[in-house]
Amino acid sequence: MIRKLPVKRIAMSLFGVIICAISVGIFKIAALGVDPFQSFMAGLDAFIPIDFGTLYVIANAVLLVFALVFDRHYIGIATFINLFLLGYITQFTYDFLQTVIVDPSMPVRIVCLVVGVVIICFGSAFYMTADLGVSTYDAIALIICNTWKKGKFQYVRIITDVVCVVLGCILFLMAGGQLSMIPTIAGVGTIITAFFMGPLIEFFNVHIARPVLASGKKEND
Repeated sequence: MIRKLPVKRIAMSLFGVIICAISVGIFKIAALGVDPFQSFMAGLDAFIPIDFGTLYVIANAVLLVFALVFDRHYIGIATFINLFLLGYITQFTYDFLQTVIVDPSMPVRIVCLVVGVVIICFGSAFYMTADLGVSTYDAIALIICNTWKKGKFQYVRIITDVVCVVLGCILFLMAGGQLSMIPTIAGVGTIITAFFMGPLIEFFNVHIARPVLASGKKEND
């Protein structure tokens, strides 16, 4: 008998990825730092002159190969939704917001940062609760920790995040970026997303995402 697809979980994964992608576009407008992996992507985007959406797919495809070779357990439908959609939606959001929020003042940038943090936590809660695979970047730390047994997840994740931020800054400078502009890709927003998102994600998990998943008729998944 053919196994029924977990429609609600797929919908939650899709919704979560779209919301997260929109939030990254808002982070880019705030220009006060993005999450560690997006710091790396920002540096790579400055260094390699191709569309961000396409570059995101290529970078994640490389990480996908790594995950498939060493432990494909973490790869699922949501992984591919993230891989093929997030970069393009982020670019669309950023391009659109640039036409609406022109030369934002610092108060506006701070508001955008706060909104971005709340939205990315909200989207992450749906994406994580759906449990249909993780992003290729998330899979790296999980493989190092659980498959290779090379440390506890929280410490491994901090190391991978730091590596991403450092590489992003180096690539940004190599591409001709000014040192004074580093805080736009690795700033206060980066610190917030790296260390303080957990409680807010858990809040949305408990009060919204999990109840949504549990509502209605139980799925055969």
